[in-house]
Amino acid sequence: MEVQDYFSYLTNEIHSVVAATADDSGQPVTCVIDIMDWDDGGVYFLTAKGKGFYKRLTRKKFISITGMKGPDTLSCRSLTLRGSVRELGQEPLSRLLEKNPYMTSIYPDARSGENLTVFQLFRGTGEWFDLSSRPIRRDSFSFGGAEESGEYFFITDRCVLCRLCYSKCPQKCIDISQRPAVIRQENCLRCGNCYDTCLARAIIKKKADG
Repeated sequence: MEVQDYFSYLTNEIHSVVAATADDSGQPVTCVIDIMDWDDGGVYFLTAKGKGFYKRLTRKKFISITGMKGPDTLSCRSLTLRGSVRELGQEPLSRLLEKNPYMTSIYPDARSGENLTVFQLFRGTGEWFDLSSRPIRRDSFSFGGAEESGEYFFITDRCVLCRLCYSKCPQKCIDISQRPAVIRQENCLRCGNCYDTCLARAIIKKKADG
């Protein structure tokens, strides 16, 4: 999927997410928010200026959000975004309220919504898990000019094709039909079993483009 597909799924299918920010002492604080809109530039949410959430957003200018959808843990899809936010004020507010009419039951008129303000998560990284597929499907991506920061396990030319890594892989996502064996990154859980079990020390951890 493309980045925009993840934004759309987060907004239209998951919608309510757990948001994590940091307080003045650096301790994590979580709350539940709704992702109300998206475009090519990122995703949008709102809050009221009197809330502690607003204070943390404006001081740290960073957020991590996670949401999931599915009947149970083993059949769900989950998405995490983390990155920089910016305050856009009330200019996009009417659009967000129009797309999310349930908000009128919380803020029924213009006066009650005077303290609302819109934020955009515009630059960061994301991680997608589809636990409904077998093997489990995952994807990591970046948006808004951010660099993807995740690390992956790779098998180097030191591989002797002993197949120990395959035997310990919970996803069986290592192709042992060639030497060196190859880890299918889209299915890898990054649990480190292969790394710990490799007697030839042929497995390394690095960035995908490193």
